[in-house]
Amino acid sequence: MTKARLLRLSVVLVSIFMILLIIVYWDNVGTAHFYLHTSFSRPHSPGAIPGITAGGDWEALPDVDEFLAKLLSSSLKQNSSISRKTEQLLVQGSSKPVVSNLEENVRGYDWSTHNARNSLDQEKLQIERQRTLREFCANSSFAFPTKDRSFDDIPNYELNHLIVDDRHGIIYCYVPKVACTNWKRVMIVLSESLLDQGVPYRNPLDIPREHVHNTSTHLTFNKFWRRYGKFSRHLMKIKLKKYTKFLFVRDPFVRLISAFRSKFELENEEFYRRFAIPMLKLYSNHTNLPTSVSEAFGAGLKVSFSDFIQYLLDPRTEKMAPFNEHWRQVYRLCHPCQIDYDFIGKLETLDEDAAYLLQLLKVDRLLRFPPSYRNRTASSWEDDWFAKIPLAWRQQLYKLYEADFVLFGYPKPENLLKD
Repeated sequence: MTKARLLRLSVVLVSIFMILLIIVYWDNVGTAHFYLHTSFSRPHSPGAIPGITAGGDWEALPDVDEFLAKLLSSSLKQNSSISRKTEQLLVQGSSKPVVSNLEENVRGYDWSTHNARNSLDQEKLQIERQRTLREFCANSSFAFPTKDRSFDDIPNYELNHLIVDDRHGIIYCYVPKVACTNWKRVMIVLSESLLDQGVPYRNPLDIPREHVHNTSTHLTFNKFWRRYGKFSRHLMKIKLKKYTKFLFVRDPFVRLISAFRSKFELENEEFYRRFAIPMLKLYSNHTNLPTSVSEAFGAGLKVSFSDFIQYLLDPRTEKMAPFNEHWRQVYRLCHPCQIDYDFIGKLETLDEDAAYLLQLLKVDRLLRFPPSYRNRTASSWEDDWFAKIPLAWRQQLYKLYEADFVLFGYPKPENLLKD
């Protein structure tokens, strides 16, 4: 009887071990069509980034997490030589990216240099930004939706903005209208998740815009379920604990202006059909609208900024579907009270923040962050854009985005909220 039990136990243990080996193997070779390497390479030590531990805290993980972490560590040595060869290849790239995309040529770039030594004291700035975020996350008197839930309570579909680079141990939460296109390009170059004629892209700006936003190009947390099944949450927690996590934010009202300009002032077929037509019908009393955006623009039928604000404040909007990612609040995209971010960048200081972050990640010799757009939407435009928006609407809009203002240290726009 004892031998039979031991035999069954041995079979179970061997089966579990084989399943885990298959997981690790698939993680190394899976999704090869897009050259996604998720081989759990050891992340570079970021040095001065506040809040990052050196690796002695794995003991605090649950038993399953610890077992998985140790098992996954077995593949580190075999991937280290690959990473070194990759770095040597990338270093050979040109120091100044070639602008090959028509849209980027039209928009124009600011190629002026920025002296990091004369910029803000980045280390102190990061400490202050993280302190502000953590204090308000812990402040029981400051409440907003989803604040008090745990990471395990976050639905899988809400984790699709967390992009993972296992080669360098980086997790990036992208926020639309906050330089996310270029940060995605950086993540593609670092992870080598996209090939150009059989060779990984070296310069971020060489990557066509349509490929940047192709979800199959990026490994995101919401894809973990298809790859790892019931082990997904365990692996997420391990990576959140060990990897460097960063996001970039922006003044919430300025981000709304930028989203409106991008999606409703330019001809965008998808946004016209999904959002502009309902807005024009509901808030401008238009009927029999053209089916295409070019016809609508030709007839002078465009969504106004006032229509857009009404749409955001309309309680029916959220009942029909969650906010589109371009105007969804950052706290709903990136869960800053559930995920302990190591670096918080801001669009207002993008050049300095990006240079400092790449340096801390020890990838600054592999690539440079693409230069800023010259026509970036400015905060000084707020007064003009909101001049025709009723005071009551402005106050409601602030309440809707208050958490983003407070958590990320943006001052309350008093001039817009008072007569």
